Amino acid sequence: MKYVNSCGLSESVRCDLAPLSSCCVGGSFGLREFAQIRYDFRNRKNVSKEDAEKMGIKMKDQDEVTLESEYQKIEKIDTTNWENVRGPRPWEEGNQLYKEAEERAKKIAGRD
Repeated sequence: MKYVNSCGLSESVRCDLAPLSSCCVGGSFGLREFAQIRYDFRNRKNVSKEDAEKMGIKMKDQDEVTLESEYQKIEKIDTTNWENVRGPRPWEEGNQLYKEAEERAKKIAGRD
């Protein structure tokens, strides 16, 4: 005779069927959300050059930027002779970038 708990469910239903059904039902809701994102962004149009310039973004013409032109730019760079330079840390003495960032933060805080 199978063991029946106080709720009246057998052990196989409680340990096998309940988790499986909850995963199936929960997974369908999760899958629906991810599929909805796909359809939400499907009808988005690319930003035109004029719209990008209104937003302050400079875009190049598509004919101007090609894979070959970018490869030629990279080919001109000397990648064999380089020196690893450690950047300044905010807590180090005499860090000019950190001082400038603090001044900008103070100016922004003063505007609010």
